[in-house]
Amino acid sequence: MTQLAIRRWDPETALVAWIASVVSVASFFYYFHRGELLLYGDAVAHINIARRVFDSRTPGLLQLGTVWLPLPHLAMIPFLVSDRLWRTGVGGSIPSMIAYVFGAVGILRLVRGIFRASGGPHNGARFAAWCAVLIYAANPNLIYLQATAMTEPIYLALFIWAVVFFADFVRILTSVDQTEKEPTSSALNKCGLCVAAACLTRYDGWFLAGVLCIAAAAVLTHYKRAFPNWRRTLAILIFLAVAAPVLWLAYNALIYRNPLEFANGPYSARAIEKKTSTPGTPPHPGAGNVLIAASYFLKSAELNVAEGDWGRLWLVLALLGTALACSIGSPGRFWRCMPLLLLWIPLLFYMFSIAYGGVPIFLPVWWPFSHYNVRYGLELLPAFAISVPLAAFFLVQLARNRNVQFAGAIMICAGGVFASYASIWRDPICFREAWVNSRTRLALERELAAYLKALPQNSTLLMYLGDHVGALQDAGIPLRRVINEGNHRVWKQPADPEGLWERALATPERYADFVIAFEGDPVSMQVNKTKIASLAVIHVSGQPQATIYRAEHQR
Repeated sequence: MTQLAIRRWDPETALVAWIASVVSVASFFYYFHRGELLLYGDAVAHINIARRVFDSRTPGLLQLGTVWLPLPHLAMIPFLVSDRLWRTGVGGSIPSMIAYVFGAVGILRLVRGIFRASGGPHNGARFAAWCAVLIYAANPNLIYLQATAMTEPIYLALFIWAVVFFADFVRILTSVDQTEKEPTSSALNKCGLCVAAACLTRYDGWFLAGVLCIAAAAVLTHYKRAFPNWRRTLAILIFLAVAAPVLWLAYNALIYRNPLEFANGPYSARAIEKKTSTPGTPPHPGAGNVLIAASYFLKSAELNVAEGDWGRLWLVLALLGTALACSIGSPGRFWRCMPLLLLWIPLLFYMFSIAYGGVPIFLPVWWPFSHYNVRYGLELLPAFAISVPLAAFFLVQLARNRNVQFAGAIMICAGGVFASYASIWRDPICFREAWVNSRTRLALERELAAYLKALPQNSTLLMYLGDHVGALQDAGIPLRRVINEGNHRVWKQPADPEGLWERALATPERYADFVIAFEGDPVSMQVNKTKIASLAVIHVSGQPQATIYRAEHQR
């Protein structure tokens, strides 16, 4: 194949980037105007983790913590230096919006490559690519998430581009002529860099890294005659893929004295599930059962693209498109279309995470009829976006007339996307999840922020930030004025009585002017209340009681 490399910024690519940018900015302003950028508690947490790296009584990279991976927070930091961008949440949205645009461009690149590898005509590649971009970029749930500080859009972009570069390398490797020059490994190296970045964004990337290394090893060993330097190339990919996880394990071992602190520590998903579960009640759906876990994840994926039976149709068409793309044609097509199979990696990751990792997904249509982590299903959107147009095109190839084929494929895809997205446009489930779970939290934080704004501007506060840091953000109180759990020196084991956090809890009157305690948090349970007086108590249904104390500050 003489024209394997697609120009990165050809007119179609530039057009997709421009359209995606317009959609991103327009939707951002829509949600910004409605005050809905900070509905997700996780979005608020991400923004303030990034902010406290430089805005803290003990600033530094150790403020990144351990549970969440650091890359999204590091990407937000330049935009959160501005107090206004921090308070409004805009600074956390910018990396997600950029990732959304790159994800849409990556979908275009990936489909054109896969479709050509499948032996389809140029017009077929163009049709499939634009339909895939439409499915990906017009998804109402992704459009909402990319306007927030959530990490899913960033991970999706890195995931897509890792597969893009892997597909480029496979296509070059399977098409090289024995008489030509040895193929370059630059595409696979770029794939490794994207995987490394994905591994520093979400733990899904760790699973992706392992599967990609296995896939690369299979392709390279199969075509080793065409690529004598395959061992070195594979070694570089493996190094890039494992570097980020090893770095994070080493960081946890050095700072927290536990390399798996993020997985089994007090703030891990497993610990949170144990803390919030009610004794005697059954575990979350799918716990210990991979089949039920897979069904919950697939259902969440369906709900992210359509309501009712439409979602099931999406899943069937996506599976059919993947199967047809990998099976129809020459025997070598499987290797050239193998990158398409990688888009189904989230299914494997989440079914094991739900079954054995303490990661629950609650669906409004299945027990326990609630909204929690439904957004995880959005990670199958790239698989839907690419496989459904392929299925439509292969199905309409049954028609003899070429014009009928393309017209039928366009009608099937465009009509299906319009009908299913119209059913969720006004109330996308990711937005609904954020709204349902934020109502009482935001009510408490707004009321608390009103009290905090009235406090002297130079006063020092003592407060646990793990649950309601949004009140400080709303009030515009710099985090450096707040003594919090981030000031605890975690490397001091087993305890650190001389740490700022511990000393402030023991004698708040010496270190703080005011103490904010939420019922059940470390401040309410550990602070010495003998020399502090209650000023106000805030009650909001569904939230812990908040109490503001005045301390007799003695420096």
